[in-house]
Amino acid sequence: MVDQTLAGHWIRRFLMEYATSERNLSANTCASYRDMLVLLLPFAAKRKGLAVDALSVADLSAELVRSFLVYLERERQCSTATRNQRLASIHALARFIGEHSPQHVEWCAQIRMVPIKKSMTASLTYLEKSEVDSLLAAPDQSSIQGRRDHALLLFLYNSGARVSEATSVRITGKGNKQRRCPLWATTLKHLRHLAGERPAEAHLFMNRRGEPLTRYGVHTLVERYIAKLRSSVPSLQGKRVSPHIIRHTTASHLLQAGVDINTIRAWLGHVSLDTTNIYAETDLETKKLALATLARGKAPRAIGRWNQPDVMAFLRAL
Repeated sequence: MVDQTLAGHWIRRFLMEYATSERNLSANTCASYRDMLVLLLPFAAKRKGLAVDALSVADLSAELVRSFLVYLERERQCSTATRNQRLASIHALARFIGEHSPQHVEWCAQIRMVPIKKSMTASLTYLEKSEVDSLLAAPDQSSIQGRRDHALLLFLYNSGARVSEATSVRITGKGNKQRRCPLWATTLKHLRHLAGERPAEAHLFMNRRGEPLTRYGVHTLVERYIAKLRSSVPSLQGKRVSPHIIRHTTASHLLQAGVDINTIRAWLGHVSLDTTNIYAETDLETKKLALATLARGKAPRAIGRWNQPDVMAFLRAL
């Protein structure tokens, strides 16, 4: 007989049944749940003086969760965003247990009353068009590695893909939803040249050992070229650029080119329009244009980060 008071029973079901089978959550979300438990369970076991497999659901009390969040911020030096992400995972676990075990409904309510912590919203970083041009020109295309790097950077900027999507060249967003991503002719040319005679199911971006490029490898690649450019492109000084910043850049440039926010939402694969609205809220250049247009009493025009033929090709391909 399974002891349903033990936390281990519910954690196994949460990870194996709920996250993977019932919800079909992305690998990144499942990894986030797992990472939270890797930190929470040893913390709780130490506090309670028990083995991890002896912890009960009641041992994971709201008071313990609050102490765990303090531990994350003070001892592990986690940011407020990371603290809130860990708490969101705990809330999801509590909701799952409460929905499947009536005896734990009160416990679930107490856990879910632990609040998300407010924080200052960081300003959105993206690259200017000149900075993107410099980044795309940085790889030495006379070498095999340089051609791969140029094709990858061009694909990231053209598609606005997440780094995990780029490594598989299969645009699969949140909830494992796939979406089509029209590409420029020049992007397709570089990708086809890179693919050569490989089978259709083979990975496109490979490392020097002939293995698929990892997320870490893509991060390292972008950081290496940005470090190389800092001396010649002064505006990059102080900018921390990652593959995700290139995704922000794609969205910001599309917005500045006059593409409507809902099309950008579909393009990036955002579930909610609220997520995409951050680009409209943080793009000062678009705000300045709107203010100037209002003062002149004229219709708005595209700023031209992406030229009109590029934008129209994108919209036709959607």
